[in-house]
Amino acid sequence: QVQLVESGGGLVQPGGSLRLSCVASGFAFSDYAYTWVRQAPGKGLEWVASISRSNGNTYYAGSVRGRFTISKDNGKNTVYLQMTRLKSEDTAVYTCGGRQGLTTSTDDLLRRYSDHYWGQGTQVTVSS
Repeated sequence: QVQLVESGGGLVQPGGSLRLSCVASGFAFSDYAYTWVRQAPGKGLEWVASISRSNGNTYYAGSVRGRFTISKDNGKNTVYLQMTRLKSEDTAVYTCGGRQGLTTSTDDLLRRYSDHYWGQGTQVTVSS
């Protein structure tokens, strides 16, 4: 059974940090590229970051570049999203996904959405 399970969300003050984790099971972890996406209240799905399956190259949306870092540990079947200097506009449900191709934009995400395995998401709230 394919599963992606996120954790690490919560309430954090502006300027703070959080690390999200996504544990995968039921498929060959190292054969997939991974993506974090988010959806804020009343807004559409937004691509956040991706990491390639082979060489671990990383890609970021402009809104998070320099503040967020995506990484993975093949030995633990886990993908991470380290978030720093959080802003109120980062408040959203964050979800991780895996697919054998690489997603590097919101347009690509929407075209290839059904090609991904998806987790259930974790809520991140940035507020004072």
